[in-house]
Amino acid sequence: MTFEDDLQASVRTIPDYPKPGVMFRDITTLLGDARAFRRAVDQLVHPWAGSKIDKVAGIEARGFILGGAVAHQLSAGFVPIRKKGKLPHQTVRMAYALEYGTDEMEMHVDAIAKGERVILVDDLIATGGTAEGAVKLLRQIGADVVAACFIIDLPDLGGAAKLHAMDVPVRTLMAFGGH
Repeated sequence: MTFEDDLQASVRTIPDYPKPGVMFRDITTLLGDARAFRRAVDQLVHPWAGSKIDKVAGIEARGFILGGAVAHQLSAGFVPIRKKGKLPHQTVRMAYALEYGTDEMEMHVDAIAKGERVILVDDLIATGGTAEGAVKLLRQIGADVVAACFIIDLPDLGGAAKLHAMDVPVRTLMAFGGH
């Protein structure tokens, strides 16, 4: 069994959630498996071990769990990217595309200094709208977005390609076909 097969076995698939035809990839089972969680974090960190990474930005909510662990391993700070209205201090905001409509995300205006090297982390990339918005938000305040890391890629939906088109290297640990 390969590393990817082993990790895929730790992800629960829930058919028809949140709507008919969607195969929801639930990483809470991976997070609850100490060995799988450790291996996933180690593999997300591996390309940047020993590199100068200033901050890891995690997208709400599962990106907080993974991003915090990645930041710890890289001895970097952690920056939460949250839905609008959830942060207490002055923020910078970015609208982003959802499958049906738009939403907004924000981060503290002083969370990242201009030129800091940042890795973006979330659990899954599908259409890429949220990740694209996060990259734009980070760049808006002057971050050097070194890469975007995800446990799962849904390549049929094109999100990773969208980030590649923005000159952001993408690291994923496994892929599932469909959506």
